[in-house]
Amino acid sequence: MYCAGLIGVIGLAFGQLSRAQPDRFTVEFERFMEKWGKDYADSEERDHRFKVFRSNFHHVEEENAKSHSYQLELNWFADLTPKEFAATHLGLRMPEKPWGSLKHLGTHRYSGMALPASVDWSSKGAVTGVKDQGSCGSCWSFSTTGALEGAWKIATGNLTSLSEQQFVDCTKSFGEAGCRGGSFDEAFKYAEAHGICSEEGYAYQAQEGKCQESACSIGIPSGSITGFKDVAQNDMNALAEAVSKQPVSIAIEADQQAFSLYKGGVLKGACGSKVDHGVLVVGYGTMDGVDYWKVKNSWGPKWGFNGYVLIAKDSNGAGECGILTAPSYPVVSGSPPTPPSPPSPPSPPSPPSPPSPPAPGRACCSYTDTGSCQSGQACCSGKGKAYSSEATCNRWGAKHHCSWTGSECIVGQPMFVV
Repeated sequence: MYCAGLIGVIGLAFGQLSRAQPDRFTVEFERFMEKWGKDYADSEERDHRFKVFRSNFHHVEEENAKSHSYQLELNWFADLTPKEFAATHLGLRMPEKPWGSLKHLGTHRYSGMALPASVDWSSKGAVTGVKDQGSCGSCWSFSTTGALEGAWKIATGNLTSLSEQQFVDCTKSFGEAGCRGGSFDEAFKYAEAHGICSEEGYAYQAQEGKCQESACSIGIPSGSITGFKDVAQNDMNALAEAVSKQPVSIAIEADQQAFSLYKGGVLKGACGSKVDHGVLVVGYGTMDGVDYWKVKNSWGPKWGFNGYVLIAKDSNGAGECGILTAPSYPVVSGSPPTPPSPPSPPSPPSPPSPPSPPAPGRACCSYTDTGSCQSGQACCSGKGKAYSSEATCNRWGAKHHCSWTGSECIVGQPMFVV
């Protein structure tokens, strides 16, 4: 009886202790909030976010156990539903006519030439650092500036970070909706007619504001954007050839969890083709036997693969994530910076002027002991000084006393014997 009672008490104690310990989802959620600085308005919102987080936790665990070519993680977006995520971090509207009335300079079709095995404009200095659009549906402006930054760097040698905020604030008359979405065509139509501000001169605010383009420092002068080229749709080789020449604006589908929670590896077979997000393809290559496109996103450097995503390079239809749906790139005109002129070689030193001969009849000292004087110089001392008396000559160690007639030197007697 005593033993059985003791066992019952111990079991009850352990049961209470077990219930007092938080489950692993609670622990992970606390870590998540601390890592990303999450602060919710009230307990109701916190409970809702916890439920969403737990669902995403299950999803990440299950998908990472399937040995995909990519990996997922519980990043900043792990407490958002796909619908909530799409409402604040996408925002691309595809126009019927890409790039609007901007001059069409042709369609880039694959030439059939051999393509480089890999390309990476970010390693060639033609891509600015990864930026963060925040909770503003302005992805279209980041793809626009990325394409212009790359084209300008290749044309002029200058890499200038351009202002997304200018497009958010100043393009409403061109049909854009700021943080509520936009498209490439209106953005480039605006860029054709306006100088583009630098990021430093017109910083990003992740919200709509009053247009301040007149007070900014210019990154690309007005008139420098001469037109655009689209890339043949659904043609992997055409896009690869275009990317080998410069970074290219593209549209993709990014509303799936495989994209929003992406960590690394090559994203394949998981993101659809209903394009809703504007990004920039900056290269291509191969990882672990899987070909990929290297794509610069606008969700900050802590998202994905240092702010980038590697998307499978698939030749079927619209391609992975719809990447082959509507690629385009701008054409800019610009002169490369004039290199500084090399310094002029130093002028050779002027030859020393011969000493002027002494005035006629003036006595000089000569250091020669040959009994003759050379016209114009023999009647002068070794230091080019003239002396008026034999005593002075003697004091300075001259061997002869000479006089100058105006045309010749008359050598006197030696003043001492050598």
